[in-house]
Amino acid sequence: MDVRIVGSNLPGRTFDDAPHDGCVYSNVHVGVQCRREVVEMVPGDAPTAEWTFPVSVVSTGDDVDFRGPHVQGKRGDRFIYLSWGTVDDQGTFEMFRRSKLMLAAVPGDVLDAANQPGRALVGALELTAADGSPVCAAVRPPKISWTSGTMRE
Repeated sequence: MDVRIVGSNLPGRTFDDAPHDGCVYSNVHVGVQCRREVVEMVPGDAPTAEWTFPVSVVSTGDDVDFRGPHVQGKRGDRFIYLSWGTVDDQGTFEMFRRSKLMLAAVPGDVLDAANQPGRALVGALELTAADGSPVCAAVRPPKISWTSGTMRE
């Protein structure tokens, strides 16, 4: 199954987290994690961020499981990481936060429809939290909208 993650409302290239950890982060980027590496980084001030990749859906009796290099977590608690970090002048990414897009929260009918030829599982979310910080922690509906779509909608 193809997966397309579409992020909007990015928080910007600078993030002042002084109230929490005393740090001000600059040249902020967000990327999707593939195994242990953060790939396809998008600047934090981009109008949108989008990632596409394949995920295998495997039937496990009465349930389904998700597999692939972009899938993280243990069976029954799988997710996709969006990782926030800074990029230095040499292009080195240093993570400071992550979002977990929880795959168990995908409605069954949406998953069934997305797992058909020519279709994709599309997750749409805003990437700025209510306090202006980058979205982090576990993300489930209504903070993410899971639909069946195509790779180009």
